[in-house]
Amino acid sequence: MKSCSGLKFQSFASIFHGLLLLSVLLCTNSQTSQDDASAMFALKKSLNPPDEISWSDPDPCKWGHVVCLENRVTRIQIGHQNLAGTLAEELSSLTQLERLELQWNNISGPLPSLKGLSSLQVLMLSNNQFTFIPDDFFSGMSSLQSVEIDNNPLSAWEIPESLRNASTLQNFSANSANISGKIPSFLGPDEFPGLTNLHLALNNLEGELPSAFSRSQIESLWLNGQKLSGGIDVLQNMTFLKEVWLHSNGFSGPLPDFSGLKNLETLSLRDNSFTGPVPMSLVNLDTLKVVNLTNNLLQGPMPKFRESVSVDMTEDTNSFCLPQPGDCDPRVDTLLSIVKLMQYPRKFSENWKGNDPCADWFGITCNNGNITIVNFENMGLTGTISPDFASLKSLQRLVLANNNLTGIIPEELTTLPGLMEFDVSNNHLYGKVPAFRGNMIVKTGGNPDIGKDKVDSNTTGPSSTGTFGPGSEPNAQKNHDKSRNWVGVVVFSVIGGLFVLCLIILAAICLYKSKQKRFSRVQSPNATVIHPRHSGSDNDSVKITVAGSSVSVGAVSETHTVSAGESSDIQMVEAGNMVISIQVLKNVTNNFRLQPLEWKRRLTIALDVARGVEYLHGLAHQSFIHRDLKPSNILLGDDMRAKVADFGLVRLAPEGKGSIETRIAGTFGYLAPEYAVTGRVTTKVDVFSFGVILMELITGRKALDESQPEESMHLVTWFRRMHLNKDTFRKAIDPTIDLDEETLANISTVAELAGHCCAREPYQRPDMGHAVNVLSSLVELWKPTDQSSDDIYGIDLEMSLPQALKKWQAFEGRSHMDSSSSSYLPSLDNTQTSIPTRPYGFPESFTSADGR
Repeated sequence: MKSCSGLKFQSFASIFHGLLLLSVLLCTNSQTSQDDASAMFALKKSLNPPDEISWSDPDPCKWGHVVCLENRVTRIQIGHQNLAGTLAEELSSLTQLERLELQWNNISGPLPSLKGLSSLQVLMLSNNQFTFIPDDFFSGMSSLQSVEIDNNPLSAWEIPESLRNASTLQNFSANSANISGKIPSFLGPDEFPGLTNLHLALNNLEGELPSAFSRSQIESLWLNGQKLSGGIDVLQNMTFLKEVWLHSNGFSGPLPDFSGLKNLETLSLRDNSFTGPVPMSLVNLDTLKVVNLTNNLLQGPMPKFRESVSVDMTEDTNSFCLPQPGDCDPRVDTLLSIVKLMQYPRKFSENWKGNDPCADWFGITCNNGNITIVNFENMGLTGTISPDFASLKSLQRLVLANNNLTGIIPEELTTLPGLMEFDVSNNHLYGKVPAFRGNMIVKTGGNPDIGKDKVDSNTTGPSSTGTFGPGSEPNAQKNHDKSRNWVGVVVFSVIGGLFVLCLIILAAICLYKSKQKRFSRVQSPNATVIHPRHSGSDNDSVKITVAGSSVSVGAVSETHTVSAGESSDIQMVEAGNMVISIQVLKNVTNNFRLQPLEWKRRLTIALDVARGVEYLHGLAHQSFIHRDLKPSNILLGDDMRAKVADFGLVRLAPEGKGSIETRIAGTFGYLAPEYAVTGRVTTKVDVFSFGVILMELITGRKALDESQPEESMHLVTWFRRMHLNKDTFRKAIDPTIDLDEETLANISTVAELAGHCCAREPYQRPDMGHAVNVLSSLVELWKPTDQSSDDIYGIDLEMSLPQALKKWQAFEGRSHMDSSSSSYLPSLDNTQTSIPTRPYGFPESFTSADGR
């Protein structure tokens, strides 16, 4: 019995000790972690909260307004508690903190760095007395979704780079927080794809709206009460906008196209300097509820919004032609259309008031109600000369001298019956001067590029002449000019005679060669530039110009024209290491006019072009940039297969991902944004041009169509807008394409590729290899049309690109073909040119059909 009792007592003691140890452990685990507890006690000390908050328990996880999870502090919610004091530096050690709510208190002093709070999602600091925010305040906040720091007397600060860590940010509100500097471009969709609310009102921001805001998902944009300036064109691409507050700034220029803003409800633009008419795209918005336009310089007819729209547009605070909605005088409409291309200059908007241009309008002189003189001299005007000047039929003098106008002189001005003087001296015009009447005074001096087809950026001095017509030369100069002209005539005659003699000799040589061989060759060891040009006499003929690498682009050394009527079905032009085979080629754009193309044909053309450009970029022995990819430089054979041509602007691509700076060249409508702005190029400028070509193939429209309304003139901008929903996209497709569900799905895939290719930032665009992969997957079978050429040229179409490239490179540098090779291929020398050398086994024609 005693032994049994002893055993029971020992068992009971063991159980008791175990329970005691377990209770101690449980007690220990229920306490707040050491670091969090230290931070919370430091916060309590710095804030000195009242007893009502219940922060007296030794365990902070049991405090009021504090939430813990697994003994870690995750939420501090002490907003609206009338707290004072400062914030403790130890807050940054609360590494599991998800919400910090301190709004509507009286907390003062500098904000501590919250660097490293990677779990923080919500930060609410509004309506306090904080005085300073450190640059690294947002560092490491990778989970941050919402920031509110409004109404604090902070010392001047700029939105710090450390905010870029918060890529999940959805709401950023810092109204009346003394922010200075410019709005950071990194707030755009590339780094903050989920940002929907950006409220930065009543600060000291300056500069323009970042172009990076385009395509952002911002719905509410508050930027009122600042020093912001410039235009607001970027808004037309912010299609998620519902609420826009831009009032009380220094914005200027015309209002953009609002047709793509299908969700816009509130637009506040009052107290700025906007000019030009109110676009109908804004007036017709179905979703619009509130619009504020008071205190601007808006022109044209007063808009009439729907009765359901709340309109703030106080009378006499703009420059509308009438105090109530209604049509303007036709002369007013004409003058507004003229200054449209000058971006509606402010000085005109400030002065041109009322509905009678003859009532002392700035720069306008009338006779019996007809405008006879337009004098815009020395007004700092930019933009281009409008052809609508031709609508002023009574115009006698047109003076546009001493401005910064660009572009060409419109041919339409020659139709003005009473024009006696035309003065555009000291501008930046180029192109040929139209043929005005002989008795007119025409002054074009001081335009360095007048008479040239394009602007020459190397020309800095004024043109040597520029005044034509009676009385244009001083008498003191006449005798000197006569003798100088006589010498000029003699010299010109001699040079002209020599030139004609050279042409005769050249023609004889070419005729002889054409009789001796089946195909003609232009033997020019340094020739590197191949230019396709229309001859002007035959729709089926193409002129090929070969220019030497030692001369500037545009200098002509040899010219050949290949016509569909010639007996030989293949003509050959050889230039150094480059051999171009031309099979009665026609331009893509001509083919669109001559006959509508079915979608499969267009898709094949796109793939041909993509493969050709892919070869230039990455498969040749060096990487090249075309710089002028457009439909007129894509040639089609009778089999409708595409060849990439015109290497007049080709440049060697830089190694790696760098860019090179060049003089801007190419064709407007196809220029990538960064090329047009900075002149720096990478292979991605060709990708952008290729994207524009895809859009043309889909829509049948030109890249730049001046016959369209302003908001639809630029294909890329219009295409992006049309691509926003299925209905508008379907309407945008070329109506000549026979649409079924399969074709529509196919076109949608190409449209998505086109959008990626035309992304604003170069790094967002794919390379041409990706384009080839996408397009080739849509083509059932893509092979060169001449199937027998596979064996002739030693190309295995089943071989992968890397394998084919290695095979070509193994033979690169050989000057002659093996005896077993086809006799159709001429021997090649090793002359180095700026065009890729033709690898062994590569077909004679430099075509994308043979790219692989």
